[in-house]
Amino acid sequence: MNVASRSFESTKNGFFVSFNQDCSSLAVSTNSGYRILSLNAIDSLVEICENATEDICIVERLFSSSLLAIVSLSSPRKLKVCHFKKGSEICNYSYSNTILAVKLNRVRLVVCLEESLYIHNIRDMKVLHTIRDTPPNPNGLCALSTDSENCFLAYPGSSTIGEVQIFDAVILQCKMMIAAHDSPLAAMIFSPSGHLIATASEKGTVIRVFNVADGNKLFEFRRGVKRCVNIFGLAFSPDAAFLAAASNTETVHVFKLDNPKDAPAATASGSSDEGASSGWMGYLSKAVCVGANYLPTQVTGVFNQGRAFASAHLPHHGYRNVCALTQVQKVLRLLVASSDGTFYIYNLDVVDGGDCNLIKQHKLLKICDSVPEIPLSANLLPDESSGSHRGSTDSKDSTNTGSISSYAGILKGHPSGVMSDSEKFHEMSAATAPPEKDGLQLNDEVEFPPVSLTSN
Repeated sequence: MNVASRSFESTKNGFFVSFNQDCSSLAVSTNSGYRILSLNAIDSLVEICENATEDICIVERLFSSSLLAIVSLSSPRKLKVCHFKKGSEICNYSYSNTILAVKLNRVRLVVCLEESLYIHNIRDMKVLHTIRDTPPNPNGLCALSTDSENCFLAYPGSSTIGEVQIFDAVILQCKMMIAAHDSPLAAMIFSPSGHLIATASEKGTVIRVFNVADGNKLFEFRRGVKRCVNIFGLAFSPDAAFLAAASNTETVHVFKLDNPKDAPAATASGSSDEGASSGWMGYLSKAVCVGANYLPTQVTGVFNQGRAFASAHLPHHGYRNVCALTQVQKVLRLLVASSDGTFYIYNLDVVDGGDCNLIKQHKLLKICDSVPEIPLSANLLPDESSGSHRGSTDSKDSTNTGSISSYAGILKGHPSGVMSDSEKFHEMSAATAPPEKDGLQLNDEVEFPPVSLTSN
């Protein structure tokens, strides 16, 4: 689940992090290489692999497999797909402009440029579809559902207002456009099942959750009213019962999603219908709701917005923070990675909420690495509204917008030094094969066994 949007210019600061799709590992990329760290324990971050020979700006791991999608600062227009356990490059692909983001699941790999998106079939890396002339998207903001059956792609439908374009990456057709916010989008993410999408705008005060099937708004949460902030990360819990939001402030908010189909937005704040209808608090709540019907729409909207169910407090502000909600040692935890090079693990009380307790913090960089401290100012842009520009699509790739190079997979110990096409296909198939639904969820070596030259 990659929750960090990035621009190429900002990668010159030298440090970015991203979670994989199931939040079982963390990729840390710097201008001197990258590290993949396991998140299966609290007390330690076990290093899965390391590469200290390249200036990396993007690293995306496919679930718990050995497959990595990598973009370097020295070659920002080239995507490399690698098998890190074998130290081999499976393939590479060059584009006409800088790669701003890469998203992948078990059926698709999406490359985001500033004004176009390329959709690849991940098993053979063929370009299935190209979405051209999208609105300017300098931060490479896009989201890809991690669920292969509900394989949806989301990207901004406008650069001036918060429109979300939903694209079906399997049948390669536009699904719908959601008018999510008045100001431009800053963050968005699909729920693990692909049924929901959460969005935030550049103002950073309101977070909304929509039903992907029909585009209806199910929840509206208010992060705050005192100041506008830059929201860098949204994260659903594995069961989509909670949604976390991280920004450049010292607070990470966690919202609770209750009764999404039938509950009004006021109920979505975390109180049940049964509890709200009993006692004096229930009476007062009903009275406020009735009175709110006579107030202006802008005021009633604030009444109907859910507040944070829980929150975590960081020791600083002004940094780029991203977050994840995942099971660590069989308990749901809130994970926060900061651009100052620190990783935080918090307890989350799923019953009562409130303040999240910090239980562990780790340094993500080695002693030899350094990270420039560049505080981020809050975005104070007012809401804007104008016409939208959703972009055109094309099912065929054009030779002048990027061409696939010959496969250059070099496998250590191979007699000829180069993998055959069948061996490369084997590598991709093994990495993208889903685990058995009823089987045990084991470690990388068992769930995604690497393919050897002697295997049948």
